[in-house]
Amino acid sequence: MRLSRYFLPVLKETPAEAQIVSHRLMLRAGMIKQSAAGIYSWLPLGFKVLRKIENIVHEEQIRAGHIPMQMPTLQSADLWRESGRYDAYGEEMLRITDRQDREMLYTPTAEELITDIFRSNVSSYKDLPLTMYQIQWKFRDEIRPRFGVMRGREFYMKDGYNFDLTKEDALHAYNRHLVSYLRTYERMGLQAIPMRADSGPIGGDDTHEFLVLADTGESEVFYDSAVTDLTFGDREIDYDSVEQCQGVLEEFTSKYARTDETHDEALFNEIPEERRRTARGIEVGQIFYFGTKYSEAMGATVQTADGQKVPVHMGSHGIGVSRLLGAIIEASHDENGIIWPEGVTPFHAGIVNLKQGDEEADAACEALEKALVAAGLEPLYDDRKERAGGKFATMDLIGLPWRITVGPRGLKNGVVELTSRRTGESEELAPEAAVAKLIEIYADHRVIGL
Repeated sequence: MRLSRYFLPVLKETPAEAQIVSHRLMLRAGMIKQSAAGIYSWLPLGFKVLRKIENIVHEEQIRAGHIPMQMPTLQSADLWRESGRYDAYGEEMLRITDRQDREMLYTPTAEELITDIFRSNVSSYKDLPLTMYQIQWKFRDEIRPRFGVMRGREFYMKDGYNFDLTKEDALHAYNRHLVSYLRTYERMGLQAIPMRADSGPIGGDDTHEFLVLADTGESEVFYDSAVTDLTFGDREIDYDSVEQCQGVLEEFTSKYARTDETHDEALFNEIPEERRRTARGIEVGQIFYFGTKYSEAMGATVQTADGQKVPVHMGSHGIGVSRLLGAIIEASHDENGIIWPEGVTPFHAGIVNLKQGDEEADAACEALEKALVAAGLEPLYDDRKERAGGKFATMDLIGLPWRITVGPRGLKNGVVELTSRRTGESEELAPEAAVAKLIEIYADHRVIGL
């Protein structure tokens, strides 16, 4: 992609309404534009990162054996009356009446709708276990939407739902989701700590939130510092193995880590004092087991081997896909702009031409662009006739992990400059060596195009 042909409306000044880093940088980097309070248009750069995150979520859900589908954004109020949540959910629900005076709602979550789909099509225990999920736009009418995509009214979310014959089977689905979420967040360059949480309007007794530590987090969290030493890494897990999934759950949840709603001061004080931590956290996902709450209310039953009809055990599991952009930026930025982790960067490298119009420099940049594309990478070539300082500032602002700088002086010596956005360190390499190094760097990150 040539920057001269791309739509990237960067801002030099920070808009007054932006209160936190991620909101400021997303506006300044031309990623989003507010349409109404808490509602945003996703401009090309922001949309590109959104799709990278979405694809990682899809890959890890499918790896865990979960089945993708799509449900509508509008639901019938009658389903929510069946479950008893229509009046209980509160003013965050956007209620709508269509031209036939039918009461509808804009989906804040989809337990009722997926339960209706299940009860209409599944009647035997032989069809279990079953887990389906979607990635879809949701709406919650926040009284004070703020912080950009971190607390908007419209948001993009992965919501998955498991249906199982027994509580034990459903808790295995819970553990399976925890494992898949750990893999998902680490691929995005995040450490998201599972913390015992409150179930809120979803219901149920078993629930963990995944929180990224950040000063701007909306939740106060209490944890044993030992949890920050845990990483999932490259290990392979058999998602059908109850023992393996349970082992990961115990490893990542045995140390104290709770949000303020479930904090237990007595338990917290049992941790060695030097390991007690209090911080702020950004919620980026949550998993729930709520048993037969919806299946009993809505008649979602299956026939067992001995002919009995029993309600299925259920859970729901969400990841805030659009919110993750804000969380990643909050966790990875500096005074100059965003620093994208390699797994979610919109472009894998920026190419900066220091002397646009110079025949040799233009040819070298075009050759680098072609070589990177041929290797399956996506470069962003800044071919504008701008000063070098302005080009560097743009690259720093939008946060591409790597930059190749090409100029007549370096080319006389047969080299270009490869710079890490995270460390600021540069090295001079032959153009072919710079391409080879980027190929090696991204070998551990599956390249997801758009």
